[in-house]
Amino acid sequence: MQISNYPQQVPVYSLEPDDVIANKHFRVYNYEGSLPNHSDLLIPHRKDHYLFVFIRRAGSRQWIDMTPYKLLDNTIYFTGPDQIIVKEEFIQLWSTGIAFTREFLSFQENASLSNLPLIQNPQNGHQLLLTLADVNFVEDMLAKINLEYRSPGEWQQRMLTAYLTVLLTYLSRLYTAQFKDNISSVDKLLLKNFQEKINVCFRELREVGDYASLLNISAGHLSEVVKNQSGKPAIKHIHERLILEARRLLFHTNDSLKEIAFDLGFSDASYFNRFFKREAGVTPAGYRSNIRKMYH
Repeated sequence: MQISNYPQQVPVYSLEPDDVIANKHFRVYNYEGSLPNHSDLLIPHRKDHYLFVFIRRAGSRQWIDMTPYKLLDNTIYFTGPDQIIVKEEFIQLWSTGIAFTREFLSFQENASLSNLPLIQNPQNGHQLLLTLADVNFVEDMLAKINLEYRSPGEWQQRMLTAYLTVLLTYLSRLYTAQFKDNISSVDKLLLKNFQEKINVCFRELREVGDYASLLNISAGHLSEVVKNQSGKPAIKHIHERLILEARRLLFHTNDSLKEIAFDLGFSDASYFNRFFKREAGVTPAGYRSNIRKMYH
């Protein structure tokens, strides 16, 4: 990948309503041989919403965080808020996408969607491979969603929620089969809740006890459950989240090490340097140099 201009800060793109239903929390996109917005190419960015895209035909490549994905035909791709995305190629696209915000999931009628494996994404996956039967099901549901999306009326929102629930539930079943994950036990749910709290608070909270307080349990119990479920100490999860964000910023921006340290909540750049080297095995400057050489 060649990125000639690394932004000083990674821009965040909000969900923009269209002229169909003018909903700032939910939108359907359809591309029939369209070209992507050229201004977005090679620009690392985040979205503040969830995006699920069924690719019928593309062949281009994009990056999600530090992982490249060659977009395959008849495949689902999905991202959540705050992940860094880079569109690499300018190629025609045939696809249907569904986007919705965190606020959309907080609405009472949509609350159950938040617990779906596809939304929680514990395996940090971004690609779902489909069989022919899966493709037919997905196409049928997307056709129903598209029809309802263009039919304003008293029942539109309820119908859209119903169809979306069926589609995401079906894809969640595929997700658990593809990633061989079983999120069923109380302890697994606690691990997931801990990881979600870290994702929100990692810049401010660095101690296991801080997260135990947020989850209304003892630090000892949290540490025991997290270690048993993940094989890693609870503090390691906190450190890994910090390192992930540091890697994102080192790769996708030209921010100085001091600016990155401050963004991540370190008051001392030298401490950030020592922390990164201890956790990643290389200095921040060394990582930035190596990763950019690798992908240029």
